[in-house]
Amino acid sequence: MRTVCLAGNPNVGKSCLFNALTGSAVQTANYAGVTVEAGRASAQWGDREVAVVDLPGAYALTAGSDEGHADQRAARLMLLESCPDVVVAVVDATNLARNLFLVLELLDLGYPVVVALNMVDVARRRDIRIDAAALARVLRVPVVPTVGVTGKGLDELRGAALAVADAERRRRQDGHRRRRGQAHADMPGSGRPTSAPGVVRSSAGELDLRIARERHAAARAIARACTESRAPARPDRWWRLTTSAVTGLPILVGVTAAMFATLFVVGDLLSRGLTSVWSATAGPALTAGVQAGLGHGWLAATVLWGVNGGVLATLAVGIPYILVFYLIMAAFEDTGYLNAAAFLTDRIMHRFGLHGRAVIPLIAAGGCNVPAIMGTRVLSTMRERLIAGTLVTLVPCSARTAVIMGAVAMYAGWQWALFVYAVLFVIGSTAGIVLNKMLPGETDGLVMEMFPLRRPSPGLVVRKTWFRFREFVWVAAPIILVGSMALGALYESGAIWYLERPMEPVVGWWLGLPAVAGLVLIFAFLRKELALQLLVAFSVARYGGAAHDLTLFMSRNQLVVFALVNAIYVPCLATVVMLAHEFGWRRAGYISAGTIATALAVGGAVAHVLPLL
Repeated sequence: MRTVCLAGNPNVGKSCLFNALTGSAVQTANYAGVTVEAGRASAQWGDREVAVVDLPGAYALTAGSDEGHADQRAARLMLLESCPDVVVAVVDATNLARNLFLVLELLDLGYPVVVALNMVDVARRRDIRIDAAALARVLRVPVVPTVGVTGKGLDELRGAALAVADAERRRRQDGHRRRRGQAHADMPGSGRPTSAPGVVRSSAGELDLRIARERHAAARAIARACTESRAPARPDRWWRLTTSAVTGLPILVGVTAAMFATLFVVGDLLSRGLTSVWSATAGPALTAGVQAGLGHGWLAATVLWGVNGGVLATLAVGIPYILVFYLIMAAFEDTGYLNAAAFLTDRIMHRFGLHGRAVIPLIAAGGCNVPAIMGTRVLSTMRERLIAGTLVTLVPCSARTAVIMGAVAMYAGWQWALFVYAVLFVIGSTAGIVLNKMLPGETDGLVMEMFPLRRPSPGLVVRKTWFRFREFVWVAAPIILVGSMALGALYESGAIWYLERPMEPVVGWWLGLPAVAGLVLIFAFLRKELALQLLVAFSVARYGGAAHDLTLFMSRNQLVVFALVNAIYVPCLATVVMLAHEFGWRRAGYISAGTIATALAVGGAVAHVLPLL
């Protein structure tokens, strides 16, 4: 099996090429630092099996060039550990000089290289034409023009990569045979002196800087020589609009508002449509089937909690809101707008002890907290990572957004959903300011390459959405069904009421919620979307399949408090495990305990204030 590594700067379409070359679906997005860990997949290229490694995006690989940048360190380490037969260096045809630095570095380090000249379609639209043949002659490696989103040039890229990989494997085998012969000749008594490979060492400092300057100069010279026509530099109109403080902030507010408005309107339509179809068709038939087999006792009712109530809850919440959120986020990621948002919010993020680049994992947290916590690795210090990791846990992920939209917006009104988000914003901002004052240290400045906004690829957006949503359903569906059935068993057996008294002081008096809501919040620790879905299942089991209206047993104020507590307290189990993995169990425990205390304090205060309004 041949090993192929994909290397390149951030935002050159490397992960997109990885998907196309392997059929896998690593998450791609147009902002720096999205891929912190390497992706790996096996693929069949014709009759050949290859292992393809997608390295984190990096501008350089040398040891002195990645001060505080985990993505560059990870790229170098993975490259060393993979021992590739060929490195496919993916370069952006619209920014050749900047990208060639890494290519020259790979060549200087002795790696066998094939250059994928990606995004040639975008370059052509900007009147930038690269002479691939001339570039190949200068670099003395194959250069293949590609368009990752459409698959153009992929067959040629596979062929070139395999040819170079085979040649490299033969070279290694020949070298191994020569070394074995040399070792035999160097045995005692052979009459030849023993030898060891020389090691050239250079200290970091002025020599490193001189090498880097010379390599940059060479990259610029090669780019000029191989570019047939160059369009005059034109400022990107949309880039200026989205990064200017005057126009960028209103655009950011408008984009955020449009995103949640779309989520509410489209999600609500899907929710109502899917639940209506299920309640009118499959639900009654399923109920009749279970009762025909198990009778009308508590066992049948318990099973229906899972197979009927659980599925109905998934259709009412999981599919509509989470699917729509993933689709919206995939479209925004593909445009590169998140990079502009990072630049725009740099000054604001400094108030929280962070810089603009931290806004990327915070925005990604709106989809899922787990990869967002992993994304904090792009920050340079543990202080910044701890602050960002804590704030990530306070950002409502798609699962908690589904609870807010599906419970509060749908049954209490959109204005109360905005109230919940306003409270969460105040809590997150306060936490950031407090952590910035409590933790010692200073914030680094923002260094980020800006990319022009792009038209999203519908196929890539749909594919990314599907893979994310498929993973969610695969993990969440069994938990939803089992959780619904377990809650149903507690309810149908009457055991649930034995748990009411010990939870009464906190859940009943302080938070003003029904006892079952406390149990639901405990179950929601597994996955946060379970909170609303189990409440829906509870409503279905108690009032029938058509009565999934939560207001039948919870008031408007109770729904608001429930959504707030669910959004603030300990993130899901997967998030806690990731916090422990990144920061240690002690810090993960502190963060979790802080969210529990905050959730109880805020939830109780709101529960006692709302009746007075």
